[in-house]
Amino acid sequence: MVKNLQDTTTLHNGVKMPWFGIGVFKVEEGPELVHAVRAAIKNGYRSIDTAAIYGNEEGVGQGIREGIQEAGITREDLFVTSKVWNADLGYESTIQAYEISLKKLGLDYLDLYLIHWPVEGKYKEAWRALETLYKAGKIKAIGVSNFQTHHLEELMKDAEIKPMVNQVEYHPRLTQKKVQTFCQEHGIQLEAWSPLMQGQLLNNEVLAEIATKYNKSVAQVILRWDLQNGVVTIPKSTKEHRIIENANVFDFELTKEDMERIDDLNQNHRVGPDPDNFDF
Repeated sequence: MVKNLQDTTTLHNGVKMPWFGIGVFKVEEGPELVHAVRAAIKNGYRSIDTAAIYGNEEGVGQGIREGIQEAGITREDLFVTSKVWNADLGYESTIQAYEISLKKLGLDYLDLYLIHWPVEGKYKEAWRALETLYKAGKIKAIGVSNFQTHHLEELMKDAEIKPMVNQVEYHPRLTQKKVQTFCQEHGIQLEAWSPLMQGQLLNNEVLAEIATKYNKSVAQVILRWDLQNGVVTIPKSTKEHRIIENANVFDFELTKEDMERIDDLNQNHRVGPDPDNFDF
């Protein structure tokens, strides 16, 4: 059982990744972003997830520097993730995109670098670039995002190194059982983006009933469900009180019956694009 905010899962290459982190999808550059990252670090978060396409890596970097100083920790205590965007997929362009992200973040290395989407005909070259960067010691771990089972199978046909992480849309309306089973069988850590379905689940009656039983919020119940399913989770928030509340999920455990009730909410419903039909 995951016991606290600093608890980690060990990736198949031995790197330790926090089970819980903060995401900054669609948070614009500016004081709000810097404050959110600082607040997360101050309140015990050790994982920060961004991406080139979010357009906020500089602010994230500033928040990291200020947060480290405020919390009295070191860069090595953090786990920082970014992602290469579709337009940059390709061997040389992926390496260049990585260097640009690193410069914007003001960091010497990334803990995890992901291919953001499985663009057909491009992701294998991008993966080769990630392998090169990884072998050169510039990234602690490499992985993918939004890859379905068939994408992973195709990638692994030619890959020297299999992905350490697959970050996918994952919430009670989209449980991705097939992808999760495949990842478990191959030692790939599943990670959830949009775990709260962009707020669309917060008024769900079943979840509200379960939340009342545990004296928790619906958000806390969903995030606890993620963890008990062995899925790393990175809820997004810019409000400090919400950042604190989201992480208050280590003092209770959902029963098997409640886990199954949440599983039964699945409708294979996405709030984000379908990886097989994304108009890039």
